Amino acid sequence: MISRKGRLPSMLGWVAVLLLLGLAIAWVGPARLIAPWLSIDPWALLVAMVLMMASYLIRTLRITRYFPDRLAGHFWSAFRLSSWHNLMNNLLPMRSGELAFPVLMQRYYRLSPLESMPVLFWFRLLDLQVVLLIGLAAGGHLLGLSTGILGVLFVLLLLTPIVAYGLRHWLHGVLARRDGRLAQLGVTMLSSLPDRPMRLMGTLFWTWVNWLVKLTALGWVLAALAPVGFAAGVLGAIGGDLTTVLPVHAPGGFGTYEAGVALLLAPLVDEPRKVLAAAVNLHLFVLGTALLAAGLALFIRRPSPR
Repeated sequence: MISRKGRLPSMLGWVAVLLLLGLAIAWVGPARLIAPWLSIDPWALLVAMVLMMASYLIRTLRITRYFPDRLAGHFWSAFRLSSWHNLMNNLLPMRSGELAFPVLMQRYYRLSPLESMPVLFWFRLLDLQVVLLIGLAAGGHLLGLSTGILGVLFVLLLLTPIVAYGLRHWLHGVLARRDGRLAQLGVTMLSSLPDRPMRLMGTLFWTWVNWLVKLTALGWVLAALAPVGFAAGVLGAIGGDLTTVLPVHAPGGFGTYEAGVALLLAPLVDEPRKVLAAAVNLHLFVLGTALLAAGLALFIRRPSPR
């Protein structure tokens, strides 16, 4: 149970965030926030929501395919786990929502944190790589990057998982030849990471599919909310999503998500109020779909303890 002293910083954080959000809405104006939603085609918005839900299903496939022996026949309970992990990640500050993944993996499938945490770290590394690559492809030229710099960044990012895969094998071999508790702990954690090329390629495949579907939905929504094209919409959506991958994350993502969107959209849009209004609305769309997925997941039974 959390003491009053422990709850105070969290409460003050939420008060500060809600105050900043209120000031942002007052500065932008409620009418400016509502206006874009009134002009969006409802059917197109429904398609965007379906794509977001599809990305949650694909994210579940990434988990179940990574642990085929332990999660075989448990797709929907894994969807429940993934949806609540995603919601906690969106709502809780400073990446603390990530703790939901190892906690639920142990509760549902008896996978220890030593087995699940390295996998979560691996997923986040691939998420960051794919988001940056798509961002460079969608808006590298909009940010004024030369072809040479773009080429170098592409190569470095493409090599990142391969280098990490090689380091895993090398470090695993080094630790396996040593005695001691720390060495054995390292071997256990490294054993959870991809140990063969097909496992590496499978995780990469589902990560790419997930982000292509998700950013297609978010890019279209942002392009409908702000006076920008689809490529710029994808770029702005990436700015917001990067704040959910990086350690700096405010309660609910309020403020940090909008800052990420505005940072990449500001050079492309002259009116700051339009940028901020679009960022707030996109964030509300993301939180709304996350709440919808987590709410639907409540109707899914948890797996019985093994």
